[in-house]
Amino acid sequence: MSGLICISRLLLTMSMTKKDRILELLKKAGVLRPRDLEAVGISGVYLNKLYAEGLLERPARGLYTLPDSEPSEHRTIAEAGKRVPQGVVCLLSALRFHDLTTQAPFEIWLAIGEKARLPKIDYPPLRIVRYSGQALSFGVEEHDVDGVKVRIYSAAKTVADCFKYRNKIGLDVAIEALRDFVRQRKATVDELWAAAKVCRMSNVMRPYMEAVT
Repeated sequence: MSGLICISRLLLTMSMTKKDRILELLKKAGVLRPRDLEAVGISGVYLNKLYAEGLLERPARGLYTLPDSEPSEHRTIAEAGKRVPQGVVCLLSALRFHDLTTQAPFEIWLAIGEKARLPKIDYPPLRIVRYSGQALSFGVEEHDVDGVKVRIYSAAKTVADCFKYRNKIGLDVAIEALRDFVRQRKATVDELWAAAKVCRMSNVMRPYMEAVT
């Protein structure tokens, strides 16, 4: 009997250790998926168990957070970055992240490669835009958003993209973004000009850049 008690205590200790490790990981990462646990040698089923015990929240299927965590206004960007790590936050969502617009898109605008597989997730809602070549790779920055490493286009690249996709988001939005970019000094004019060249928007953006700089 004493042997069984020891084994039970050992199993309880192991379980508590895993729980503590998971909670500690969540404090650092903000959001976890089952595969994140499996990468450190813990079964992903523990997340669902802790959720069932009321110790975690599940904002979307496959995503777990601490119930007392204070999410930033960019939590959905973090969740998109977790679900689609190969994507790059772009256009209206990148504008919002860089404080270059007053708009608050309900979808997360995400750039993926021309031949990349289309993400199939139920949350957060995505607006996918396909980029290619240097337009996809140029200006990608990595930001820590609620503990998640998220790839987001730089402010300069985002402004240039807005002019490139002005038929999708509106020329007025692109002009507003350019004005805010210059007023807030998000980057140098040279950086903006380099992004305009990559996006092949030099001729389109030239008169607007001359008007605000």
